[in-house]
Amino acid sequence: MTLWRWVRQHWEWRREALRTNLWLVPSLEVIGAVALFAVTYLIDAASYAGHVTLPSWVMAGTADSGRQILIVIAGALVTVVGVVFSVIIVALSLASTQFGPRMLRTFIRDRGAQFTLGTYVSTFAYALLVLISIEPGPHGDFVPHLSITVAMAGMGLDVAVLIYFIHHITVEIQLPRVIARIAAELSKAITEQGGTGRRGTPSPVAGDSVQEWLGRLEQSSGVVCVHRSGYLQFIRHQSLVRIAAKADAVILLPYRPGHFLVAGSGMARVWPPEAAPVVQRHLAKAGVTGHSRTLSQDVSFGVDQLVEIALRALSPAVNDTFTALTCIDWLGSSLCQITDDWRPSGVHRDAQGMIRVISTEAGYDRLVQRSFEKIRQAGAGVPAVMIRQLESLAKIMERTTTAEQRALLLHQAEMIHEATPSVPESADRDDVTRRYEALRAMHAERATSSAG
Repeated sequence: MTLWRWVRQHWEWRREALRTNLWLVPSLEVIGAVALFAVTYLIDAASYAGHVTLPSWVMAGTADSGRQILIVIAGALVTVVGVVFSVIIVALSLASTQFGPRMLRTFIRDRGAQFTLGTYVSTFAYALLVLISIEPGPHGDFVPHLSITVAMAGMGLDVAVLIYFIHHITVEIQLPRVIARIAAELSKAITEQGGTGRRGTPSPVAGDSVQEWLGRLEQSSGVVCVHRSGYLQFIRHQSLVRIAAKADAVILLPYRPGHFLVAGSGMARVWPPEAAPVVQRHLAKAGVTGHSRTLSQDVSFGVDQLVEIALRALSPAVNDTFTALTCIDWLGSSLCQITDDWRPSGVHRDAQGMIRVISTEAGYDRLVQRSFEKIRQAGAGVPAVMIRQLESLAKIMERTTTAEQRALLLHQAEMIHEATPSVPESADRDDVTRRYEALRAMHAERATSSAG
């Protein structure tokens, strides 16, 4: 395991934790505003002492006029910050009602909203610093003319940011845009977590096989318990590899990120059993649990988000078939990518090639089931949904490379077709049947070509 992969693994989790908040970007912008004030204040102090001459475009005026300008700027900014914050809260409330509470993280992670909020807060902080810097001096009142000019320029920038924010929030809250953003995050997670392109030089292989270690762990192993309840969000596999290598042990992780763990229940099994206390002491550094799921190592969460929106759209209270169709389209696109590029590694070895950690990964069959089954159940009797699911299965079928994958997709199609009697119109039933027969023909054709 290289240092780069260790850093990347830790940064992946930290990036998700830092991005899903509304304080990081505003805090950085406030720090930038303080640094900018330090620079302009030094220039104003040098000008006051007669060491430099300010350009002609710098605002001139008395201390009282400067105070009045800064007070107006600060007051206006406080008002606008309240308006921006209210708009963000309304957007979050609408997202929770229309898309589901688990969609809130998508809006909290939005850089546009974070940047807008930070711009106003940092400008307010800058204006306040300039205001308190106006004071009597040996050569009359010290008036930071350059700093006041910069504060007024910042006010002009804030007007432009307000226009941007109104446009941004009205675009981002549109349902097709929300679905596309979730699908884009899911696509990125698929590439990072299970993509074949992410692996570099093959690691050395030594010692017993996975099957031998699983049999040994089944016969005799020590149990390592989790300290607190919550969803398993992230596992630092390489930290566990180092712990296991130091104890000359093998660790089995029966749970994967996305599973809910209860405090005191077993999170891992260790062979030899006497190494379990050593792993227990370091487990808190290698696993992260929290109150919600994330996409950091949980591709299923991205699939579940799209499915949740589709289920809400198909509910009798909403009855929005077109939104469900959009979700099915993006789920089909994600499954095409998974079919092409989903090769997650559940075996983690040390530098000598010895197996140290055996983890549980989301399988291809489970991802397909999560993508189709709940929507199929909710959309039974809706021909548009049934037809779109069959069309998505056909697109995925074109990417398959194994008989197992094709059999899995055909099974999903058969369950959809079995619900055809629930469609009231005979013409609609015929449409569903034609899509199903076309999929069966594609399955037979690809099976024949693979056998040849």
